[in-house]
Amino acid sequence: MSKSLRTPRQQRLQELLIQLRKDKSLTQAEVAVRLGRPQSFVAKYEGGERRLDVPEFIEVSEALGTDPLDILKELCRVRP
Repeated sequence: MSKSLRTPRQQRLQELLIQLRKDKSLTQAEVAVRLGRPQSFVAKYEGGERRLDVPEFIEVSEALGTDPLDILKELCRVRP
């Protein structure tokens, strides 16, 4: 199992989180405020510079108003 920032699932997660944010018409700065984090935190996970751990993933999902299980279901469709 690869821990690369460039795996197909990691790249799909990035795409999904960006699309969810844009669908809600939110900026990275607005998501960061909801998370109580700097805007650079959002930029780094969206840009593939860092991975989210499970608690962070749940927090980001909630900040985007999305059920984290829906995102996980989509990720399970991606071949590793």
